[in-house]
Amino acid sequence: MRCLFDTTTDPYYNLAAEEFLLTQVQEPVFRLWRNEASVIVGKNQNSLAEIDTEFVRQRAIPVVRRMSGGGAVFHDLGNLNYTFIEERRPGEDSAQMFKRFTAPILDALRQLGIPAVLEGRNDLLIEGKKFSGNAICVHKNRVLQHGTLLFDASIADLSGALKTRPEKFSDKSVKSNVSRVTNIASHLREPMDIGQFQAYLANYFLQAGADFQVSDYRSDELLAIEQLRDQKYRTDAWNYGMSPKYDFQQGRKFACGWIEVHLRVVGGKIAACKIQGDYFFVRPTEEIEAAVIGLPHHYDDLYVVLSRLPLQDYFGNLEAADLVGLFF
Repeated sequence: MRCLFDTTTDPYYNLAAEEFLLTQVQEPVFRLWRNEASVIVGKNQNSLAEIDTEFVRQRAIPVVRRMSGGGAVFHDLGNLNYTFIEERRPGEDSAQMFKRFTAPILDALRQLGIPAVLEGRNDLLIEGKKFSGNAICVHKNRVLQHGTLLFDASIADLSGALKTRPEKFSDKSVKSNVSRVTNIASHLREPMDIGQFQAYLANYFLQAGADFQVSDYRSDELLAIEQLRDQKYRTDAWNYGMSPKYDFQQGRKFACGWIEVHLRVVGGKIAACKIQGDYFFVRPTEEIEAAVIGLPHHYDDLYVVLSRLPLQDYFGNLEAADLVGLFF
């Protein structure tokens, strides 16, 4: 099995590498990798419905869609990710895959004195609290299973970034389940930092089987991953535009009156907009509605357009940032 211990913490690159290793490499793979602060959403999720948009925007936290299913997770440098890619076994269902691939992780943790268990289909828990979420993607005869390992992650940032307001959205996307979480470091008998923990896991697997061989990426592989990163994983079309179509609504009271926004979003772009409220105006609101049709449901795109318009004629004393905030 080819072992890759990545040093880059670019979430766009790391998710592109996952796809490349699954679809373009033939041998089995074991990988350890970390991301800088980022929100990673499942393939079939509505990205905006899974995050606190203001929290994420103010902290410039990337939101990246992965190719596997499941719910949204928060990554930072206190979280270690692991990946197994192997040939799919005949007749094996997803529950059996999760059990097979999480077993060595659980064994490695138990050797550290941590009573980790698999609960449900794909969550790893310590004393009833989740420290690892796992997801699967199947491509032809190969299966990828990757998971988080919260070691000393920022629980405050995790909670803030994933603090969602699902009542604003109406869609058929996969919703994340809220769980109590814990860090592995809190349960260690002897303290270690995340670098030592990663080294421990790497050595554990290298000693566990003679077929585990450390490998680097070839230059052509690095180029292919970088191209996939730039052409797909860095794009809003993938990270937001791939969200299922959805309806969005939100209202808020301002000094100028109550304003309520209703949107229909298809392919990540605003297909319909209706703005209502008890504000006074000298120009018709329909002009604002028409201005946002076709725009990506993305803060920066909306701000650029709406900040250029004489909003005081449409709503009275209202700042562009306040109006744009209603769209999220």
